[in-house]
Amino acid sequence: MKSVQVITLGCSKNTVDTEHLLAQLPEDAFKILPEDWSGPVDYLLVNTCGFIGDAKEESINALLEQAGRRSAGQAGRLFAFGCLSQRYASELPALIPEVDAWFGARDLDPLVGALGAVPEDSLRTSRRFGGGPYSYLKISEGCDRRCSYCAIPLIRGAHRSVPLERIVREAEGLAARGVKELILIAQDTTYYGLDLYGRRRLADVLEALSQVPGIEWIRVHYSYPEGFPEDVIDAMASNPKICRYLDIPLQHISDKVLADMHRSVDGARIRSLVSRMRERIPGVVLRTTLIVGHPGEGPSEFGELLDFVSEARFERLGAFKYSEEEGTWGAEHLQDDVSPEEKQHRYDILMELQKGISAEFNESRVGKEYRVLVDSVMDGRLVARSGYESPEVDGEIIVSCPEGTDLQSLVGEFVNVRITEALDYDLVAHLVL
Repeated sequence: MKSVQVITLGCSKNTVDTEHLLAQLPEDAFKILPEDWSGPVDYLLVNTCGFIGDAKEESINALLEQAGRRSAGQAGRLFAFGCLSQRYASELPALIPEVDAWFGARDLDPLVGALGAVPEDSLRTSRRFGGGPYSYLKISEGCDRRCSYCAIPLIRGAHRSVPLERIVREAEGLAARGVKELILIAQDTTYYGLDLYGRRRLADVLEALSQVPGIEWIRVHYSYPEGFPEDVIDAMASNPKICRYLDIPLQHISDKVLADMHRSVDGARIRSLVSRMRERIPGVVLRTTLIVGHPGEGPSEFGELLDFVSEARFERLGAFKYSEEEGTWGAEHLQDDVSPEEKQHRYDILMELQKGISAEFNESRVGKEYRVLVDSVMDGRLVARSGYESPEVDGEIIVSCPEGTDLQSLVGEFVNVRITEALDYDLVAHLVL
């Protein structure tokens, strides 16, 4: 058997790509080694990220580290694929000659061929792994939007929805592996269906997936605010399988900055959308991401952003410091006029503000009972999440159990807990029997 090791960097979309890739490798011919394997391997693959400066640096460092293994004879062949490989296909081979071949983010079939397997259409909705309490489900690829700071359309290409029946088949396969929660991802989940069906059909995806036996929770990530489908709000309010949780990257609130970002939405419409969600989806938890230090963001625009965050009280919030990306409209037409020191200063102020808001939200949950999904066991306690926590990006609920409880048997199961303590981001709870 040939041994294969894949090191996956970047976002959850890359994770799905890796799982789809490995599903194309026959189990009787390929042995998949763990990501942290340090011994000999026949094929060593790195799934790269090229989104922003920090991610590119991480990918380059990972490639250089694995090139060292290749030079030391620990890897038979070293392949790179994914976003960084797609974006810098002409420059990287000279920089890291130890890499035997480079494949882009849209080159999974050629990569499968280079590994000595034959791509099979019937396996495109399969996963070699993908089991566990939750799994990401990619409903589209690429992006038709042209935000001035974003290189994703240059890397991933135009928006392409996955046919609804194929999404359902993939979900059924995941459910058969024991997956209880599906996390829908795309460059923009709200854009789903426009290319295939002539209209936005995210609500139809949610309804179809809620009918899949074994799927108990469906969570939506990466939803663009412009043109947000109103029927999705209705679905989240009425369907108990759809988590009352939404990841909706807003990026800013200043009309000036939003216009420079080419976001096709203004502050008033963002405020109206947030208000409608709060009113029509009782108890909804909103997660957003913001960019600080974008060209043209002066003290007044940053102050407006802070005021908005104070007013909106996002339960979850992450932030990026603006990174000028070559090839984007912003890099070619806007001056990166905020110093790195000022970007860091604004980032620190914003995240300190959000820390208090998150802590306040967590405090409000002490004493309440929640149905949670158990992800793992750590240090004699359960690590779980409610419908209000998404894995890997939000806090966790650490659950104490009575002595003698078979903790491992509860992984992947739903249990009831009562919150006993609130930390800045995590919660502490005990099992309710």
